[in-house]
Amino acid sequence: MELLRKWLGHPEDIYNLLRFKMGGYRAVMPRIDPVSGAGGDGGNALRCLRCAVGMPPGWMIVFSPSPRHTVCIFYLVLRALDTIEDDMTISLDVKVPMLHEFHSYLYQPEWKYMESKEKDRQVLEDFPTISMEFRNLSKVYQDVISDICHKMGVGMAEFLEKKVDSQHEWDKYCHYVAGLVGIGLSRLFSASELEDPIVGQDTELANSMGLFLQKTNIIRDYLEDQLEGREFWPREVWSRYAKKLSDLAKPENIDMAVQCLNELITNALHHVPDVLTYLSRLKNQSVFNFCAIPQVMAIATLAACYNNKQVFRGVVKIRKGQAVTLMMDATNIQAVKAIMYQYVEEIYQKIPSTDPSSNKTQQVIASIRAMSLPSGPMASRNHYSPIYLSCAMLLAALSWQYLSTISKATEEYVQAGEN
Repeated sequence: MELLRKWLGHPEDIYNLLRFKMGGYRAVMPRIDPVSGAGGDGGNALRCLRCAVGMPPGWMIVFSPSPRHTVCIFYLVLRALDTIEDDMTISLDVKVPMLHEFHSYLYQPEWKYMESKEKDRQVLEDFPTISMEFRNLSKVYQDVISDICHKMGVGMAEFLEKKVDSQHEWDKYCHYVAGLVGIGLSRLFSASELEDPIVGQDTELANSMGLFLQKTNIIRDYLEDQLEGREFWPREVWSRYAKKLSDLAKPENIDMAVQCLNELITNALHHVPDVLTYLSRLKNQSVFNFCAIPQVMAIATLAACYNNKQVFRGVVKIRKGQAVTLMMDATNIQAVKAIMYQYVEEIYQKIPSTDPSSNKTQQVIASIRAMSLPSGPMASRNHYSPIYLSCAMLLAALSWQYLSTISKATEEYVQAGEN
């Protein structure tokens, strides 16, 4: 009955999940070649490796086979690098040189690492397969991937032995682990001629794309990271609200914790104008979908987290039907602007007058409004007629169990967008 109550509270989710399942997914997902399993690109070994590490479907929604193959290799290379960083069984005297030299392993046909204990260790054990496919790429693609890996490896090593203290270091850490991904992908978009050169050249905007996503994840995952012994919230901010970051999870500190949360969300919102500028330059529809979907998922997640005590008690996620709606709607810049406008308005309505960051939050929302406010009257994206709502509720009552099955079928794709 809990699921039924959820659907009845948001009948539009039923309609959009059905629409997604019955063909709407084609707007954001490619037609997958039944023989190759990846649109005809890459060798069998690489495809098996991609499946083994659970490559998010979102990374495969773009392009014709050739660029898609390049993006697939880029993902697997980054996954291997990230696996080294995450493996706590590798001593620092071994890990640091590995991170510094990782980019050179791409040109060493026999290099692999067999001692990892991480769940994704297969990317390291089968690295010769990845590096072989990498060396078969055009030199322009090789240069981009190698350069990004070099910079990322050095940055990861830098933060192995230090915590994120200042907001500047927060930006720096997010640049290393996410901004560089945005920069690398943008350079690949331009190198493939799917996008104009400016997309790959404007690294500041590409960096903001990555920072917005990474900061959203860090903010949302406070409790999970605490339970795993990880800390990514900047000390400069949280130290104004607690003696230790872990103290924010204590019930007696919840008011101060929420104020800290709101300040960090305000910080993340400053990237939205750059995100809108970046997306406005994209011309290729598949590239636009690939880039826009995670960004609208992020703004929806921040709206759900803002001023929300649940961030310190459990997991805050957007509804699956909501996520599917965002994926299907975010197919052009005007639609994305409307989505951004909707969610910053949602945040604005929740700003407490006593919140220490309230003025800054209002200011950044004003700048986002200026970029996303439509020229004419904006119809609500959630408007449904009374007849539709009645039918949807009846459908929910009759078929909620079936819809639960549909929800599971789309869950992998939706979670890829959320993450």
